[in-house]
Amino acid sequence: MPADRAAIVTGGSRGIGRAIAVELGRLGFAVTVNFATRPDAAQEVVGEITAAGGRAVAVRADVGARDDRAELVRHALAAFGRLDLLVNNAGITSQGRKDILEATEESWDGVFDTNLKGPFFLTQLAAREMMRQIAARRIPGGKIINISSVSAFAVSTNRADYCMTKAAVGMMTRLYAQRLAEEGIQVFEVCPGVIASDMTAPVKEKYDRQIAEGLWPIRRWGQPADVARAVAAIVGDFFPFTTGDCFHIDGGFHIRRL
Repeated sequence: MPADRAAIVTGGSRGIGRAIAVELGRLGFAVTVNFATRPDAAQEVVGEITAAGGRAVAVRADVGARDDRAELVRHALAAFGRLDLLVNNAGITSQGRKDILEATEESWDGVFDTNLKGPFFLTQLAAREMMRQIAARRIPGGKIINISSVSAFAVSTNRADYCMTKAAVGMMTRLYAQRLAEEGIQVFEVCPGVIASDMTAPVKEKYDRQIAEGLWPIRRWGQPADVARAVAAIVGDFFPFTTGDCFHIDGGFHIRRL
């Protein structure tokens, strides 16, 4: 049976993606929970959404692979009959966190495929489908939300490929926002700061110290739910005259100070 609203969340099996998927389920979206390597974790998310009365399916897809992207969209449409929202959340960090002078092409290719090429071409697929559905009056409009990172502007010389992909996501957001506005599709960037997750767990001690020293004004770890709430505000249509904007969910880290 077609859903009232439907979303795809890439990398939805854990961390920020999981929180976003669960929040969207709470808001009444039927959610396609994309995962790459953890079917058990993805099914837990589906179970959490359905236990609360929502609808969800788990779909394995490597967003960096063309055929997988097409299958992801196909499965989402087969499950729910429409697509109102794409959240490009899936991302990986550099292999081994090597110094920029020791960085490898293998890490570069993997990070760029997942963090940039995948979201770019998945957005292309999703936007075309949204345009078809808008023209057919099956959906009133569409939204695409790209999850970036403060690494887009805060350099880490042992994660050059990661930083560069996240910086490029900002431009990707503005490019698609410009192109899709006339089609009835809004595009946004949500830029998390340091969020408690399996990605940041290896450097927890470092960030604990920096938080205590006041590296960002709100002295605590960010939580996946903080990012999910920003997504909830965007999909709640509180910003009808906005597109291409970046929402900083970073405790004020982006503020420059003397």
